[in-house]
Amino acid sequence: MGSCSPPSHTSLVVLKWRIKKLATKMVITNGNEEDKGSQEKESKEETILAMLGIIGTILNLIVIIFVYIYTTL
Repeated sequence: MGSCSPPSHTSLVVLKWRIKKLATKMVITNGNEEDKGSQEKESKEETILAMLGIIGTILNLIVIIFVYIYTTL
């Protein structure tokens, strides 16, 4: 079997540096109540905006139909 030599001091330093660099990039969240409340509020707002968009589209179609009927008579 091959013998494994222990890692050199420089490779350990480089590894520690990379781990620290990665740890500073990571964001840890615990899902506190403020985040959940704001997410629920945003979800409700998105639902309302989607319904308003659908209602607006239906009204536009009704107007187009009436204008078409009016111009063809």
